[in-house]
Amino acid sequence: MGIRPDEITTIIKEKIENFVPQTQTDEVGTVISVGDGIARIYGLNKAVSGELLDFQSGVKGMVMNLEYDNIGCVLMGSDTAVKEGEQVKRTGKVISIPVGEALLGRVVNPLGEPLDGKGPIKTTETRPMEIVAPGVVERQPVKQPLQTGLKAVDSMVPIGKGQRELIIGDRQTGKTAIAIDTIINQKQQNEGVICIYVAIGQKQSTVAQVVQTLTDFGAMPYTIVVAANASDPASLLYAAPYAGCAMGEYFMWKGKDVLIVYDDLSKHAQAYREMSLLLRRPPGREAYPGDVFYLHSRLLERACKLNDENGGGSLTALPIIETQANDISAYIPTNVISITDGQIYLDANLFRSGVKPAIDVGFSVSRVGGSAQKKTVRKVSGTLRIDLAQYQELESFAQFGSELDKESQFQLARGQRMKELLKQPQYSPMMVPEQVLTLFAGTRGYVDNIAVNKVLDYQNELLAFVKASHPEILKEISENGNIGINEDLEKKLVAVLEEFKPLFKESK
Repeated sequence: MGIRPDEITTIIKEKIENFVPQTQTDEVGTVISVGDGIARIYGLNKAVSGELLDFQSGVKGMVMNLEYDNIGCVLMGSDTAVKEGEQVKRTGKVISIPVGEALLGRVVNPLGEPLDGKGPIKTTETRPMEIVAPGVVERQPVKQPLQTGLKAVDSMVPIGKGQRELIIGDRQTGKTAIAIDTIINQKQQNEGVICIYVAIGQKQSTVAQVVQTLTDFGAMPYTIVVAANASDPASLLYAAPYAGCAMGEYFMWKGKDVLIVYDDLSKHAQAYREMSLLLRRPPGREAYPGDVFYLHSRLLERACKLNDENGGGSLTALPIIETQANDISAYIPTNVISITDGQIYLDANLFRSGVKPAIDVGFSVSRVGGSAQKKTVRKVSGTLRIDLAQYQELESFAQFGSELDKESQFQLARGQRMKELLKQPQYSPMMVPEQVLTLFAGTRGYVDNIAVNKVLDYQNELLAFVKASHPEILKEISENGNIGINEDLEKKLVAVLEEFKPLFKESK
């Protein structure tokens, strides 16, 4: 059981009188109580917040509370090994995380210790777990696209290098799938993006499944998996995203582009709440500590695009938040929405109806938008978002069975086919030229007369036809990425689609 606040002073005095040598004040302290992953220590008068402590039993701890007559410390391991009266030493340094190239392809815990059974990690470099985020002067605007390989995301809610894009939705709606697809897509993009996947409070079997998927698709050589599992102490769950961020910053400051996924920050906030209540910190709104906003803001502010004087590296963050019954107005979701540069909102009803990825275009937004999007994609998806939003409104209206005018019927038919065209199987990211060709065919009406259930067949056969007969078209789209679709390329695209039109009908 924990200690009641009115008992703390009395107990501390008793412990001190019983077994604490008065010389142990500055560099060495004594454990006066331990339980629930929290140790209270007498002494260590010069300890600083966030400092790493060494316990006599070999357990590590991190200073969290600096009180008048004792220190509150969270243990980075099992509290059963720590005993009352045990000595604790200062290390003189804030908690630091091993970083470097040696971590690539490995699964580690938040302290950088290997969990994959592949032997020790040979690196001597470390970075502090928490730092002050780069200032405005050290940054530059987000303007380079980070391709996810998902048509619905790259066309309607584009993500830029250095952006913070929240992935939010109920459980089992495909949030992790979007993040994993994005990591897998970096291989075919071949832009040297380093990926970090931080698993917070997940089952070990789930993390093993993610690692296996990344291995199967050849993504592990450029990926680090940081795992704080559900069975780990709250302190490790708290440290995990900060540790992953420190590992990413090592590469960012070397001028590289980094993608980091925090899966998920709802469990991170719960772990912090647990620690705070055990440390006797006063709770704030809805029994959460009042500083839970600061908890996530100081993490996500570290994602940025550095200016050229600082190497031009970037850290792109994809935090994941789990909602309860689609409630995005709850405490933690609104916190993170206000910190990030937009959100991809996944709707459970869309997911259950077979729309995957289940992106709700009404609630999803990218505040960086077209400035972090290839011009070819922007050209073909200009009004796509608005058209789909209007289609959804019209669809709900049409359910009442009222007579629709021809224009509304056309809009309904086009919307059904575009919704179908944006569906995409998991682990099947598409290259930009393929996305452009597909969306061009959809927005120019080439799928309007095709049965809804045949739209994806049309897409697959079209791509196979172009790759076999006109590969130069895909190459030209790729080369025109930053120019857009000029008149000459547009004519070529129309010619190819016209050539394919009778072939698809014949194949049916």
